[in-house]
Amino acid sequence: MTSRYARHLVLPQVGPEGQAALGRARVLVVGVGGLGSPAALYLAAAGVGTLGLVDHDTVALHNLQRQVLFDTPSVGTPKTAAARARLEALNPEVRIDTWQTALTRANARGIVADYDVVLDCTDAFATRYLLNDACVLEGKPLVQASVHRFEGRISVYATADGPCYRCVHPEPPAPGTVADCATGGVLGVLPGTLGALQATEAIKLLLGIGTPLVGRLLLVDALGAQMHEVAIARNAACAWCATRAQTELLADYEAFCGAPSANGTSGANGTSGANGATGAARGATAGGSATEMPRAIDPEALSVRLAKGDPLVVLDVREGWEVEVAALDGSTHIPMAEVPRRHGELPRDRDIVVLCHHGMRSAMVAEYLRSAGFDRVINLTGGIDRWSVTVDRSVSRY
Repeated sequence: MTSRYARHLVLPQVGPEGQAALGRARVLVVGVGGLGSPAALYLAAAGVGTLGLVDHDTVALHNLQRQVLFDTPSVGTPKTAAARARLEALNPEVRIDTWQTALTRANARGIVADYDVVLDCTDAFATRYLLNDACVLEGKPLVQASVHRFEGRISVYATADGPCYRCVHPEPPAPGTVADCATGGVLGVLPGTLGALQATEAIKLLLGIGTPLVGRLLLVDALGAQMHEVAIARNAACAWCATRAQTELLADYEAFCGAPSANGTSGANGTSGANGATGAARGATAGGSATEMPRAIDPEALSVRLAKGDPLVVLDVREGWEVEVAALDGSTHIPMAEVPRRHGELPRDRDIVVLCHHGMRSAMVAEYLRSAGFDRVINLTGGIDRWSVTVDRSVSRY
């Protein structure tokens, strides 16, 4: 036992036996972002034998405000690769397994099955439900946390006698009703607080010490410097953790959540859009007309139409500060809140492609415009963020 863990070794609740147990342990961190960064750092520092990291994304400049695993030179690098380098430098005694991919229905159970404890550090509802279900089916405890603006929450789900995530949230929120960090913002240090708590809960579970957050939801208020605890219980009718009637993962988690996940591929095939469409204007002619008006289009297909000079309107419904960061040339800017009083400025005889950051606000605006009599409205799935990734990397991501 090295002097690296000296402060653990003098703890009666840990000691040499506990530290050896940590060295044999395997922990999976899904999402190497604001929550996953501090969680992975502390788990590696604690001497957890094997850390698994799952993330499909690359490091972006806007990540550095809160994702403390990364630095400026790592921008553009796959997150799992940058994380591996940092964690191995911190503690070369820890084995790092990486999956540079999104968690999907096809791979979730196979990945989860190989670990003792799983940390949900994601920010997409489709992935949260998928991960919960995989952990329940594989019998793995799930330490789940989330953050929004100045508030966070954390609990331990899918244990032998506790509730699962579905007991507390049987159904996902309606698309567009909950803003993600990109649209709602988050205090940069808050994921650090919640991620460290996730690492704490994982270590307690691995060592069998203390009282884990099973049946308890901890709410963190950063502005008020307060923590509140809410008791939660297993739903006796839950088909996943109680009756065990559900024995297979759902066919499509994006369809279940009614919108694409942040990573775009957490469901069965990663292609469902906010309105159930799977991509570009199927059946549309070069001019955009079709027997049935498409309800969604992806950035690649939109770029083709723009290059052909199709007479369409690109309506940007983001806030002004977002447009200053990144915008599509020639787009019309009307913030979402102003659309009801300004929709008269829009033509009714041309296709209108609505865009926002990730496609959720634009889906809501598209539905509103259809209800207002605009029958040629199309939502841009993935928003300007996906445009930046798949069409034009010179457009800044934020």
